[in-house]
Amino acid sequence: MIRIALVDDEESSIKQLTKYLIQYQKERNVTMQIETFSDGDEIVENYKAEYDMILLDIEMRFMDGMTVASLIREKDPEVVIIFITNMAQYAIKGYTVNATDYVLKPVSYFSFSQRLDKVINRINRKVNKFIAISVKGGTVKLYISDICYIESQGHRLIFHTMEQEYVTFGTMKEVEEKLKDMYFFRCNKGCLLNLSYVDSVIDGCVIIKGDRLAISRARKKDFTEALTNYLGGTLQ
Repeated sequence: MIRIALVDDEESSIKQLTKYLIQYQKERNVTMQIETFSDGDEIVENYKAEYDMILLDIEMRFMDGMTVASLIREKDPEVVIIFITNMAQYAIKGYTVNATDYVLKPVSYFSFSQRLDKVINRINRKVNKFIAISVKGGTVKLYISDICYIESQGHRLIFHTMEQEYVTFGTMKEVEEKLKDMYFFRCNKGCLLNLSYVDSVIDGCVIIKGDRLAISRARKKDFTEALTNYLGGTLQ
């Protein structure tokens, strides 16, 4: 089941998108749980990381979508955020809050369904996927979606998550192969990062949970392309 939050202060937009979601479920044979919010402050208050996807209007009366997304990202780095807006220039800023995509109003069902296909495929690929690593005293199962980045130091690999670090032995080449097609990118010789945790890119460095990870000159173009593709082609 895909859990979706729909946040928009226009009742007509809520009704239309709900209708589209119901139609999509029937056509794709998927099950969705849909919860609606009439403004940004409603979802932010007492927010819990329980949604797979948030469809978020940018321009709302009490709390705009960019502010909502920023506050949600503090508590939930994983949820997929899709902006719904009639202002494309605002949506382009979405990479700062790790937005996956945006849909322009008026929303057509075809465009909307195509974006849902891509996002739901991504969600399904991440659910319950994990790798087991050997650590001192035993083995740890790490969910791939919890890995922020992996650092290589000699023969050691350090797995950085939001909560803690895990040290194991191995090569970057081996772990890179295991995480192939999982939205990881090797930004330099000794660092493999999870694109979903990129907070910003500043002065040739990727910022993830406050850590600065250098992007090698040879990989800069490929990194920009990979991040752009991950964010749904919105990065300019």
